[in-house]
Amino acid sequence: MENRLIFIFLDGVGLGRKTDSNPFLRASTPTLVNLFGGKLFDTTNILEQNILVKGIDACLGVEGIPQSATGQTCLFTGFNAQAILGHHLMAYPNNELISLINQRSIFKYAKEKQVNSIFANSYTDGFFNSFNQDLSSYSVTTHCVLAAQIKFNSINDLLKNKAVHWDITNSTLQNISNRVPVISPFEAGQNLRNLANDYRLVLYECFLPDLIGHKMDMNKSISFLEMFDEFLSGVIIDKSPNVNVLISSDHGNIEDLSTGGHTKNPVPLIVIGNLADDFAGVNSIDEIFNAIFLNAFEIND
Repeated sequence: MENRLIFIFLDGVGLGRKTDSNPFLRASTPTLVNLFGGKLFDTTNILEQNILVKGIDACLGVEGIPQSATGQTCLFTGFNAQAILGHHLMAYPNNELISLINQRSIFKYAKEKQVNSIFANSYTDGFFNSFNQDLSSYSVTTHCVLAAQIKFNSINDLLKNKAVHWDITNSTLQNISNRVPVISPFEAGQNLRNLANDYRLVLYECFLPDLIGHKMDMNKSISFLEMFDEFLSGVIIDKSPNVNVLISSDHGNIEDLSTGGHTKNPVPLIVIGNLADDFAGVNSIDEIFNAIFLNAFEIND
């Protein structure tokens, strides 16, 4: 069977120390513990059959604190965006980064190589009503979709269980759309897993941990990690052997609530599936892109 990959991008999640400021220490995460034999910290390093967990670099030799625009461009283009700009760029991509995305976004490259792909996230009606009005406020992932000219998922797709909202459970939609029910994290995970039945490459973005980390809120951080643990359980339970799950981030944040900013901590590289060993040589976030296409889809050019 041909390989399929679910890439879960968690914004603002690093691997931190075993300190009181790290919610990973306090959260109940039975799925992660069962998979990895313990909780995730900066000392976690696992390479076993069908499991890889390691910390990888998000700084990429550039002074300063890693930021979202450059980190995400690295992840989804394979370019060292920090080095190209000469600095880390927060929030949304500038014209130089957008040029890199238009040149080689993960979806555009997949399309060129005949690998069918989807951005799993749903977009609200408000996005479509204001479409193209202000490109400067579009995320890296949104620009990746635009570069490939593939579909944006709507609320209707979400209602059909053909998409997953960025908050996992649809809770943030309750004030803007009374037609969308709140679902369990487990159900959301199953919906994400099922997209791999139709697509070889599935990318999902959750930026909730970065938002929570900036607020330095321990209780919400613990709640998120426990919610994500249940979500991951839904993704991996009964998954087909040819489906691999890759989890990574653009920079640290939520793992150290002693500061409201990003951190220089390594970010996790987690691979669950038969390709785990093939990703063991990845040591920085800009190497993930090429590793995906080489190892999952046997494309190397």
